[in-house]
Amino acid sequence: MNVKKFTAPTSREALRKVRDALGPDAVILSNRQADGIVEILALANDDAASLAMPSPHSPMAQPRPQLDLPAAPTYSAQQSTPPAAAQAQPQAQAQQPPRRAAQPPVMAVQAAQAAPAAGALDLERISELVAAAVAGVKQNAAAEMTGMMSEIRAMRGMMETQLAEIAWGSTQQREPQKAAVLREMLAAGFSASLARYLIDKLPADRDAAESMRWIRTVLTRNISAMSNEDALIDQGGVFALVGPTGVGKTTSTAKLAARCVMRHGPDKLALITTDAYRIGGHEQLRIYGKILGVMVHSVKDEADLRIALKELRNKHTVLIDTVGVSQRDQMVTEQVAMLAGAGADVKRLLCLNATATQETLNEVVRAYQGSGLAGCIMTKLDEAASIGNVLDVVIRQKLNLFYVSNGQRVPEDLHLADPAYLIDRAFKLKRDSAASQYLDAELPLLMAAAGNDSNLREVRLG
Repeated sequence: MNVKKFTAPTSREALRKVRDALGPDAVILSNRQADGIVEILALANDDAASLAMPSPHSPMAQPRPQLDLPAAPTYSAQQSTPPAAAQAQPQAQAQQPPRRAAQPPVMAVQAAQAAPAAGALDLERISELVAAAVAGVKQNAAAEMTGMMSEIRAMRGMMETQLAEIAWGSTQQREPQKAAVLREMLAAGFSASLARYLIDKLPADRDAAESMRWIRTVLTRNISAMSNEDALIDQGGVFALVGPTGVGKTTSTAKLAARCVMRHGPDKLALITTDAYRIGGHEQLRIYGKILGVMVHSVKDEADLRIALKELRNKHTVLIDTVGVSQRDQMVTEQVAMLAGAGADVKRLLCLNATATQETLNEVVRAYQGSGLAGCIMTKLDEAASIGNVLDVVIRQKLNLFYVSNGQRVPEDLHLADPAYLIDRAFKLKRDSAASQYLDAELPLLMAAAGNDSNLREVRLG
């Protein structure tokens, strides 16, 4: 058996050496790595095939021994014993002890059968080793292929980034109005991915002012807002305000409650709080309820909520103030499940903090999305230095924007969302200080790094 050893720094080079020396049908017996060197033991295909056939001079290749058995005597069918044997039988029994003549042939047959059986076992063992070696080679080849695909994807991403950077650099020189639009959108807080998508769709032969008007029109058109609160206040139902801690859920609940009381009276409204964690957390809503003349119910779990909603099924509107949970907490999933299993159609309104970063807002939406959000309320508008970040999330996540909150007063500081006003406000806030934060040489790299968001394919351009 001519087993050869091949060494190389990598598995790929070692396999190449095996293929060059033994051909593509070579059998790999082992593959190991030590001290940064890959060592492969391989066998040519012809040598592997010869393992299945014994050597002409080996005992396995010799024919089975023929047994030298005495010829059987013949006699008539009417005789029960041969005549000669019948005459000699008394003398033989008297002169010789009993002999077991059948045993030596049986032992010879067993010995003759033992040699081929041992050879078959050796062949099975070799076949198992070859199969294990082939399986190891396949596993190593799969791992090597995975690594190669990762390298190819990395190289592809690098090439795409460099090509996009070169393309945007030439675009910046050829169409300077696009660079001006990009600066305006980044200064307003919009993401580079949304800015890149809209700038790529920007109609040609327009100056910077016309381009900005087109951008504002498209952004306004893609904010889904509630034009009339009758759909919420007059229709009624069960609404739960959800979101992380400190986004203004309790205050927004009180503002909505005041609007419902002014429209339908306190008897048509019920308030529920699930905030049993914070010290005095439910007391704030109770104070609002006392001012409005509305009873506030406190629940701890899904069973309590189910019972409370069953008792309040005759109310026109039920508002649920939920406990604030971080978007990275497992309790978010439990809270969404509790509201979904409450035995009623609970519509969830997500409170989005306008002062939060875009990455944080995206995490919040993904965490609280669940089976779907009825809408969202933009809070802390008066505290935000820029609001393009939250508007960007509303556009890309296709959220229905119901209200915006810009203060603590109840119920004055709650307004219906006006898309045109919000877009105009986004471009006015922080424009002067942020427009020059990126140098001309940095814009191509920024645009190249902006990934393509699949949600942007649904942005309405006209």
